[in-house]
Amino acid sequence: MNANEPQFWMMIASIVIAICFIVMAIALIAIAVIVRKIVGTVNRVEQKVEPILGKIEPLMIQVNAIGEQGKLISTQFNEISENLSTATKYFAESAGLVREEVAELKQLVGQTALVAKDKVELVSNTIDRTNMQVISTTEFIQTKVVEPAREIAAIMAGVRKGLEVLFAPAPKQIDRVYVDDELFIG
Repeated sequence: MNANEPQFWMMIASIVIAICFIVMAIALIAIAVIVRKIVGTVNRVEQKVEPILGKIEPLMIQVNAIGEQGKLISTQFNEISENLSTATKYFAESAGLVREEVAELKQLVGQTALVAKDKVELVSNTIDRTNMQVISTTEFIQTKVVEPAREIAAIMAGVRKGLEVLFAPAPKQIDRVYVDDELFIG
């Protein structure tokens, strides 16, 4: 066969088509084998997953129940937040009132402290003045009454002794003899 003849090219085309069919058959067999392996793997995974799915179903029920409880808790938390917000508002208002009262008390305490300081100073001055008056009165009495009275008492004692000496009986004569009893001082 000659390359110029159409039969030659038809035969080559038939061979190429046959080779293509063989390659396609091999590819289809390979795909079938791979699909079979995948189906086997999926079946094994399904067998292993079925018990897990059996366990997951009650867990899903519990998760749903927990979700419902979460919603209830969220609702209650919102209510508590609103109550806390109201309480915070009232607390802020109360704090403002307390601040005003504290400011007034601070002013009153400041004024009271000034008045008390003035009164303490007045009492201190009065005590100092009274102390000075007591000291000056004591010195006056000492110099004008006690010292002259002491001097008068000393003079009076001297006068009394002088009068006793003047009016005393005459002393006994030494030239006479005394009895032993008269000599005894006792």
